[in-house]
Amino acid sequence: MQSQKKYQPTFSIEFFPPKTEEGKAKLRKTREDLAKLNPAFISVTYGAGGSTQQGTVDTVLEIQQSGIDAAPHLTCVGASKESIRDLLQTYIDNGIHRIVALRGDMPSGMREMGEFRYANELVTFIRAETGDHFHIEVAAYPEIHPQASSVSADLDHFRLKVEAGANSAITQYFFNADAYYRFVDDCEKMGLDIPIVPGIMPITNYKNLARFSDMCGAEIPRWLRKRLEDFGDDVESLRTFGQQATTQLCKNLLEQGAPGLHFYSMNRADPIRAIWRDLLQV
Repeated sequence: MQSQKKYQPTFSIEFFPPKTEEGKAKLRKTREDLAKLNPAFISVTYGAGGSTQQGTVDTVLEIQQSGIDAAPHLTCVGASKESIRDLLQTYIDNGIHRIVALRGDMPSGMREMGEFRYANELVTFIRAETGDHFHIEVAAYPEIHPQASSVSADLDHFRLKVEAGANSAITQYFFNADAYYRFVDDCEKMGLDIPIVPGIMPITNYKNLARFSDMCGAEIPRWLRKRLEDFGDDVESLRTFGQQATTQLCKNLLEQGAPGLHFYSMNRADPIRAIWRDLLQV
């Protein structure tokens, strides 16, 4: 963890673009509530194969115009160089200086990858087109990408993204801090030296969390899974326990030198405000 301790911790939040007018209004309220916490930036996801492209652009520009630094996700699956070039220009024209560059998921029914296969190719393209204009975030997987053939292959993919020009990384969320510490140690042995910020998922609904975690390869440790199962339909007690467990995870990570935290908000303010309040005494 020595490589991470030299970085000033940053705290950031992720939204997804709403699809309805009601969702837009709710997200606007969430953004206003969380802006009071002074996040370093707010990122906005980009659906499989760019399926939420316009929603992402609209949400990003609104966030940026509100005075908060916005960081659009940009995925390369199914994308052409021309479409990526156009998006980059839109973001440059609107004062965006941070990009989250990802491979992305293949939408159902799509057979062609597009002109990019992997995130490192997207990072290389962004650097070639825009130089150092953007601070480029990439993804990291402390518990190994679910499609990786091996640990070493997954680390090699991460190395390629760093060598292509990534400035920092945000991890998939996790509940096992040791997986993160080991991942950072492995990166240090490879000579990789960028901030690797832990992704944090608040615990508010066990069934949804378990389903999503199974899909993305994030392990819920047995002790935590059993505790959450025991709450059954007692939502209030589950959320109280989840807040305590997540806050303790965050404290441990920061004490060991993690260079900040990136909160997956699911477009809700209260869970993050509660953790932030307990963690930072806001």
